[in-house]
Amino acid sequence: MFLLNKQCKYCPNCDLIIAKKQEIKSLMAAGFSQENPQIVGNDYLVMGTVERQDWKQGNQGSLSPSEIIERMYVFQDQWNFEVIPAGWYPRES
Repeated sequence: MFLLNKQCKYCPNCDLIIAKKQEIKSLMAAGFSQENPQIVGNDYLVMGTVERQDWKQGNQGSLSPSEIIERMYVFQDQWNFEVIPAGWYPRES
């Protein structure tokens, strides 16, 4: 389990937490490159969010992974958005 201290954008109208996949991957690579480099580049699952206090306790080792999961706000769904650059495109038939 990797507890990432990442600030993300939030859309209150959609109730979405928005994070860029590339940013998460680079932070994970930096975190694992010294301790566990064979993990870098593998598939992963972003499960949810935790309160800041729980994050701190988890990083200090005073909470077990099962305790962290019990306190976690698990995401209900995952959406992937693809950016389409602005411009003129041919009309689809």
